[in-house]
Amino acid sequence: MPHVIADTALIFRRHLRQTLRSKPAMVFGLVQPLLFLVFFGPLLTGIPLGGEGDSWQTIVPGILIQLGMFSASFAGIGIVFEKRMGVIERMRVTPVSRLALLMGRVLKDVVQLLVQSVVVVLVAVAMGLRAPLPGILIGFGFVAALTVSLASLSYALAMRVESPQGFAPVINSVTMPAMLLSGILLPMSLGPRWLDITSHFVPFRYLVDGVRAAFAGDYGNGKIGLACLVATGLAAVAVALGTRLFRQAGA
Repeated sequence: MPHVIADTALIFRRHLRQTLRSKPAMVFGLVQPLLFLVFFGPLLTGIPLGGEGDSWQTIVPGILIQLGMFSASFAGIGIVFEKRMGVIERMRVTPVSRLALLMGRVLKDVVQLLVQSVVVVLVAVAMGLRAPLPGILIGFGFVAALTVSLASLSYALAMRVESPQGFAPVINSVTMPAMLLSGILLPMSLGPRWLDITSHFVPFRYLVDGVRAAFAGDYGNGKIGLACLVATGLAAVAVALGTRLFRQAGA
């Protein structure tokens, strides 16, 4: 275990330095959520959306989950290019733990997305968001758990495909329906009953509902507890499956 922890820290620092040297990557990763926040959020100001809290306490949690889902799902694209350049081949001959090769990358993604989430919330506060600090921190915790889950699966998938053309369509075909059915922009309860029922089979919906309840300061309605249960189970399954596929691919 000490060996795995040390290797994970080593891989984490390496990829964090790469990210810090590529500042445009972090900036452009914020473009889409900020566009939703600035150009879509004001349209719903003062409109009852059928959930806890006001419109900003409904919109911002959805944007945070969207940021985590989209960015973490595409995290593995870097491995596709590393395989082409021979970086992965050189890593295979080192004694570095294969689990560390995965988790070091995942932890870097968690840190990156948390920093981006802080920026989104600060901009939202400037635009009118009012939410309790504990609720905001709970929301960041769900973003971190979501990132661990999806980034682990994304890296595992990237080890099994040979080109970006084989990676991106798979990710898009999964993440787009999941985002639409999770209610990231508007509560699913506003839609037809069949759509609301269908969305309950998408685990990300419970994360969105949990973050919205946290931002509204409603800690006792059970949504946060259910979201914690779903986030923990999703992370455990995703990390176990991602680690297995990552090792089988010979990382």
